[in-house]
Amino acid sequence: MADHFINVQGRFAMTDRTYRRPTACLCALVTSALCVFAVLFAGTGDAFAKTARIKDIVAVEGVRDNMLIGYGLVVGLDGSGDSLNNSPFTEQSLIAMLERLGVNVRDMNLNTGNVAAVMVTATLPPFANQGSRIDVQVSTLGDADSLLGGTLLVTPLMGADSEVYAVAQGAVIIGGFSADGESQSVTKNVPTVGRVPNGAIIEREIQFDLEDLGELRLSLRNPDFTTSRRIARAINGFLDSETAAISQNPASVLLRKPEGYRGTLVDLVTDIEQLPVQPDQTARIVIDERSGVIVMGAEVRIAPVAIAQSNLTIKITETPQVSQPNPFAQQGQTVTVPRTDIEVNSGADVKLAMLETGVTLQDLVTGLNRLGIDPRDIITILQAIKASGALQAEIEVM
Repeated sequence: MADHFINVQGRFAMTDRTYRRPTACLCALVTSALCVFAVLFAGTGDAFAKTARIKDIVAVEGVRDNMLIGYGLVVGLDGSGDSLNNSPFTEQSLIAMLERLGVNVRDMNLNTGNVAAVMVTATLPPFANQGSRIDVQVSTLGDADSLLGGTLLVTPLMGADSEVYAVAQGAVIIGGFSADGESQSVTKNVPTVGRVPNGAIIEREIQFDLEDLGELRLSLRNPDFTTSRRIARAINGFLDSETAAISQNPASVLLRKPEGYRGTLVDLVTDIEQLPVQPDQTARIVIDERSGVIVMGAEVRIAPVAIAQSNLTIKITETPQVSQPNPFAQQGQTVTVPRTDIEVNSGADVKLAMLETGVTLQDLVTGLNRLGIDPRDIITILQAIKASGALQAEIEVM
């Protein structure tokens, strides 16, 4: 098998007036990441012995959450609410609310800073019963500074079908604060977002009778052909049946109640969700270009490859000098004389390093970390190894 040779050119990083490209020679076991280099590695010996419960890797089709949303007002703020001149929707909502309560303020000049228009969101869990309570999230729409001390007024929460499923009201709890003076201000977390614990009462239930279904589909949270087939085999083995579970595709396993099973469909789901299954996954490297974070799976493999990273540092130093005329001189002016010093280090000692067969992810990670290579350069190295065909993994850039 022919070896792969790569010359990885580093990238410039600007700091003030200094352009640097890190120096590094990747030695025989080139390996590991920096403090920001996150690695998920479970040793090769026991990586394939890890099992998970079926309930942790699948979701039952139809058993799902539903999103709710509503528009409301938060009152009782200490002058930190919306400016009515800048938030006309807040003023219109305030006038409409007062008119429903029998107070006529139309055509009057309202000037209060204690009200804020908010969007209210919540998640309606599956099989939620009428009269039970759920938490709600409250977020400002206008230019309010904080929701501290506010109270959410009655707000209907609608689903995607525009039907009202819950009604929210209660005191808003925020996890931050904002304080300012004439020349300085301080803000912790986001004071314009808050929660109302158990703030919504469910008024309408979503009808879903699980027992009326003749079959169920189990949806894999991480679709994979191997995992799907293993789930089907584990269920069939437990139920002593060949057709109780069928692997339809990487994302779905069809579940039927076998003949002779005396329990309900709920009993069947309860029985199988505790079964252990060994999940499989594609070898993958996830790269976040913005933060420089790299996450690798344990299945990543590297073929024989030689790596070299060139080194170039250009340093530009500006030391301007000021030239002034002599005291009491009849002519002359003060001028700034530029002085520039440029230093170039081409890194002539860069060597080519060879990665032999059998190098593991742990070896790669350890070596790169020991050399102190910047995550940005590690990303370039991994992409170059992938382009050479020596990296058996999928690279996903976020």
